Amino acid sequence: MLKIGDNITTDHIMPAGAKILPLRSNIPAISEYCFVACDETFPKRAKEAGAGIIIGGSNYGQGSSREHAALAPLFLGIKAVICKSFARIHRQNLINNGIIPLTFKNAEDYEKVAQNDKLILENIETNLDNPVMKNESTGAEIELIGGFSEREKNMIIAGGLLNLTKGDFSKL
Repeated sequence: MLKIGDNITTDHIMPAGAKILPLRSNIPAISEYCFVACDETFPKRAKEAGAGIIIGGSNYGQGSSREHAALAPLFLGIKAVICKSFARIHRQNLINNGIIPLTFKNAEDYEKVAQNDKLILENIETNLDNPVMKNESTGAEIELIGGFSEREKNMIIAGGLLNLTKGDFSKL
């Protein structure tokens, strides 16, 4: 759905400020501003597609622990974010909300993906440790790294922390 560069902040993902602050509890409304600093067409395209992957460079999600920077992309159908590296807190916010954060095994593989390529993560639920992404547009197979703890894997498979804790505390 979107390919962006290095040092994407949570402000790039979900802007802050007086215009957005009154909408904080309205995820559909704030999602209209998701990534508009990078691509004004992203919210509309993401809603139309219904599901997608974001490709990023190094230090994706830097700057704050803003939960809305994970909630808005989730609302728009983002299922995974694949980057060269993540900011620590944002990576955890993605996991908590059921978005799969993966890194390129080889950072130069970032160049093998263009914004409108069709990307497939086959059998991701059974291979979170070392998944392979297929770029159906180019034929490339790209090795990825999950690096998840067992708890994080359980959260991702459940669709996020809230889904994981619905009456079953044995997986915590």
